[in-house]
Amino acid sequence: MGLALNYNAVKGRHDVIAGLTVAAISFPQAMAYALIAGVDPRFGVYSAIVVTIVASIFGSSSHLINGPTSAISLLVFTALAFVDSENSKELFEALFLLAVLVGVFQIIISLFKLGNLTRYISESVIIGFMAAAAFLLAVGQLGNALGVRDKGNGHMQVLRRVWLTLTHGDRINYRALILSAAAVVLAVVLRKLVRRYGLPQIDMLSVLIITALIAYLAGWSIPGANGHTAVSVAAKIPRSLPSAHIPEVHTSWLPQLSAGALAIAFVGIIEALSIAKAIAYQTRQKIDYNRQIMAEGLANLAGGFFQSLPGSGSLTRSAINFQAGAKTRFSGIVSAATVAAALLLFAPLLRYVPQAALAGLLLVTAARLVDFKRLIYALKASRYDAGLVIVTAFTGVAIDLDKSVLIGVILSILLFVPRAAKLKARELIVTPERVVRERLPGEPADPTIVIYDLEGELFFGAAPELDRYLQELRQRIEDDDAKFAVLRLKRVRHPDVVCIEHIEHFLREETARGVNILLAGVRLDTLTLLKNVGLDSWFQSEHVFPEEEVEYSATLKAVRYGHNRLAELKLKEPFTAVPERTEHTDLYYLV
Repeated sequence: MGLALNYNAVKGRHDVIAGLTVAAISFPQAMAYALIAGVDPRFGVYSAIVVTIVASIFGSSSHLINGPTSAISLLVFTALAFVDSENSKELFEALFLLAVLVGVFQIIISLFKLGNLTRYISESVIIGFMAAAAFLLAVGQLGNALGVRDKGNGHMQVLRRVWLTLTHGDRINYRALILSAAAVVLAVVLRKLVRRYGLPQIDMLSVLIITALIAYLAGWSIPGANGHTAVSVAAKIPRSLPSAHIPEVHTSWLPQLSAGALAIAFVGIIEALSIAKAIAYQTRQKIDYNRQIMAEGLANLAGGFFQSLPGSGSLTRSAINFQAGAKTRFSGIVSAATVAAALLLFAPLLRYVPQAALAGLLLVTAARLVDFKRLIYALKASRYDAGLVIVTAFTGVAIDLDKSVLIGVILSILLFVPRAAKLKARELIVTPERVVRERLPGEPADPTIVIYDLEGELFFGAAPELDRYLQELRQRIEDDDAKFAVLRLKRVRHPDVVCIEHIEHFLREETARGVNILLAGVRLDTLTLLKNVGLDSWFQSEHVFPEEEVEYSATLKAVRYGHNRLAELKLKEPFTAVPERTEHTDLYYLV
């Protein structure tokens, strides 16, 4: 409602211009990405209509353009490898069912508010995946670029199929080679001209038009006496909009399709959210991530019922949309409508587009898919990042892309948990200068009061570390026969029942032994959990010093309280090193 109220003619003009610009690249990309997926080009074009328009209606980002992408198309090709590619009916039904499953998985992720879990998937996994995807995209188009038939079948490993195609295949079609080379050169040159002179970004469309004209004028795309063309051309696309279709469900397909759909759902979410975040960083727009994931799911679900290739956020088209001045999601609707109009008007002309030209464009796309600076940066950063990049990329090339994503995600999470479980502890002292700081090695400790500081995540994974540190504190108390100990909890986060139970057991044991444990800097979430398990029914409330605004004041109060109680017991003089009030509170800091 707010969008409609704030919408005006100026925004409308910007959105229309941006939508028309995006459509110019959407059409050729959609055909090319369908070729990557190994399916009819029309399903890629349908995706650029249905997936784009649904995601634009329900999405959160004002600039994200959804539809077919190279990475998703490669995953689709892998997921459909078990289906006989010659049996087009089964292949298409499996494609539509795959899109439905992807949509369902993404909707479930959104409903359970699991979108934030994507932040625990390392960027290195995505870098490794993109490197593998780019390599497979390039080698997978060599046959089309050379004008030879692909050998082998979908059950074979990609590199083996490429080897058979190049060594045991047909003779190289030099006409196709000329067209693919021309497409590569034109794509590079035109992109440079577009960037240098700020021209409309129709370079990909221009490449297809120019190469199609070359092939037509040379007579290579016109059927000869035998009914065949000298070079393979794009499949004929019917002059019709996508129609509703309920996919056939074969239960034997579900195990293979589910694994592929899960990988596509993950990659699609990460791809879409990362692009939306990147643009929102410049526009300062606040993105609702779970809403965007829901839009991704609804778009793919609708696409499955309207004969579309699964899609996600497109980096190229979203960047063009933003740079062309789009103001709202309406630009995506304009783009989808323009692609639909172009399909109705120009579909018959698409049969003159040479497959070799599309292959040349995809070779350029593969090279642009990898950010080599970022790849090298990740490999040099740490063994952890380098390992994730290498394992994900190697799995993608040697096995298949969907498994590489799932393995990368699992590895990313498994490696994250031990790092997140790192809990630190250190002993603190109060110096004669009235400073609370870490006790240095070899430095004498106060034998009458022990101060321990904990820092880190207090979830179940940190329980072994917590036990070890509490045992160290218990040992220090016994060795010095201390009657007071301060346990500083100011810098522990996200406590759960396991760690809270361990802390409660420690408090009960030490209290039973006559030791006064003082809890300092207790944060609200920790304090709430302690109260929920009944701590206030047996533990002295004056021994709890909640977190306060003034930094370290709760710790200083706890230390002061301990020393003054000791003085009352006539074990020592009253503690005055940390007075109640002072004008120089900045002296009391922690190192």
